[in-house]
Amino acid sequence: MAKLFIDGVWQAADGGETMPVFAPSTGQEIARIACAGASDVDRAVKAARRAVEGAWGRLTATERGRLMMRLAERILDHAQELTDLEARDTGKPMSQARADVQALARYFEYYGAAADKVHGDTIPYLNGYNIAIVKEPHGVTAHITPWNYPAQMFGRTLAPALAMGNATVIKPAEDACLSALRIVELAAEVGLPDGALNLVTGRGEEAGAALAAHPDINFISFTGSPEVGTLIQTAAARNHIGCTLELGGKSPQVVFADADMDLALPTVQKAIIQNAGQTCSAGSRLLVQRSVYDGFTERLAESFAKVRVGPHHIDPDCGPVINPAQRARVQGYIDRARADGIPVIAEAQYVPDLPAGGYYVLPTLFGPVPRGNALACEEVFGPVLSILPFEDEEDAVRLANATEYGLVAGVWTRDGAKAQRVARRIRSGQVFINCYGAGGGVELPFGGVKKSGHGREKGFMALEEFCVTKTVVNYHG
Repeated sequence: MAKLFIDGVWQAADGGETMPVFAPSTGQEIARIACAGASDVDRAVKAARRAVEGAWGRLTATERGRLMMRLAERILDHAQELTDLEARDTGKPMSQARADVQALARYFEYYGAAADKVHGDTIPYLNGYNIAIVKEPHGVTAHITPWNYPAQMFGRTLAPALAMGNATVIKPAEDACLSALRIVELAAEVGLPDGALNLVTGRGEEAGAALAAHPDINFISFTGSPEVGTLIQTAAARNHIGCTLELGGKSPQVVFADADMDLALPTVQKAIIQNAGQTCSAGSRLLVQRSVYDGFTERLAESFAKVRVGPHHIDPDCGPVINPAQRARVQGYIDRARADGIPVIAEAQYVPDLPAGGYYVLPTLFGPVPRGNALACEEVFGPVLSILPFEDEEDAVRLANATEYGLVAGVWTRDGAKAQRVARRIRSGQVFINCYGAGGGVELPFGGVKKSGHGREKGFMALEEFCVTKTVVNYHG
């Protein structure tokens, strides 16, 4: 649908420009979307301001929560439709798209139920005073989301903002936004007041930049690259507002000699294959203790070689990447690693009759990777796994922390004390012990340190990001 959703109504962009959306599995055009400009963004922000000062702002927390729970039910009612949209739009296998839609519904269930459970506080003070600490919405919040998990990210960023009573404007990535366009329709159908949720599509450098810089935005949520994150934070600073930034990772999986290899192997593989490696928390660095390096690597290579790569509709193990530019980027890392003489341990396999126009990259397992090589340090954002041996616990921690990122880490060992020591020393927003990802974990606070960004999404902590604290001092004598 080549229109914008502003103030509860589908509207054409002021400039009338549209742009194509391509299916990664085939390379064929499947839709056109509107290209919003600064004037369209301004209309969306003004609609949000009217909503937060009007009908949406007058709702009680309980009423907001009920609307969000209704939206969760409506999402589940349309789960197959949304799954089809998400898979076709991103190229991810059907089973992954289905799980993403379930997670989308879960976000609105979780935060809908939490909407009336964010409490203030009182502070004992001088005689004759009553001090109340009140949690209030920022007002109008901006949400700039990426193309790798459009449905999940819609719920992850918007649900806590709406639960706290903010009115919102979302700018989804132009490469994948079809599910978001459908979700705002469902939100309107369940009775979300006009202006509480507005959506503008278009190019990041135009619509996204205009939204981030708008002077009437009170808070920004952004997920994307560190480079764009710097621009977002700069725009926020100019308007003296806060932001949450989730900017990627180079996450290590640390496998000690005493690990349960049968438990670790399939999880390690899934953590780099899922969504064709286009996941900020992808386990893209596999650190294996040298004494078991050969045995673990051989078993992983055997499994890795069986991975099937194909179009979304056949539900393969791994689908295409999002667009030609991403394919060239990922393939560039693979080609440079080969040119550097880094051994290829295993490659996946394409399914027969692979669509010629699709954006496919063959998942590749490299090792041992030199510690200073780009594959060991930089975020590839594709299905490329680097294996690095380590000597002992001290070396493992040093190697795990040897990147600019700090988003997620995995620790595999049967030694509980060692697991706790290593988990505490790894600089990362999340650390999983003898597991990884934990099924998405809507309840689990998520965010990074270092170049991975700041602020927290998911869990109850996300609600704290989307509100401000007001101190009310009442002298009663």
